[in-house]
Amino acid sequence: MKRKTALYGLMIALAFILSYLEFLFPLSVGIPGIKLGLANLVVLLCLYRLRTRDALMISLVRILLSGLTFGSITMMLYSLCGGLVSFIAMAVCRYSGRFSVVGVSIAGGVCHNIGQIAAAAVLLSTGEIVWYLPALLIAGLMTGALLGVAARLALPALQRMH
Repeated sequence: MKRKTALYGLMIALAFILSYLEFLFPLSVGIPGIKLGLANLVVLLCLYRLRTRDALMISLVRILLSGLTFGSITMMLYSLCGGLVSFIAMAVCRYSGRFSVVGVSIAGGVCHNIGQIAAAAVLLSTGEIVWYLPALLIAGLMTGALLGVAARLALPALQRMH
């Protein structure tokens, strides 16, 4: 039990640190709101190495901590919506057995942006925000692929440690 608690604390701390790094060094591609989503790398690794509900808990705690520390309530709502939609998509893809870790990560990156646009449409009471979706989907595809490759490289080392 102590080992499990320490591992979960470590994963939350690592995800939080990666969120902090993104806060300090934002990705500037000329389109507001696009991020690498480095903390999602930790969530993806947890999805492969821990129970699904534990990976979800780590994701939610990280979103809440980051939102309270670096953002606003509105930003936290966007992150929660994006994070939940992303997590569900990644879990479904991961356990379907039809996707590689890169495919699972891409699904998560794309669905994160879909969740955030849905939240924005509700919070802003307008569907016009969907014009922004194509740019976000492309960004989610690219960042998801990048993080998926990183996860594919990291998973063998985690398996040797566990």
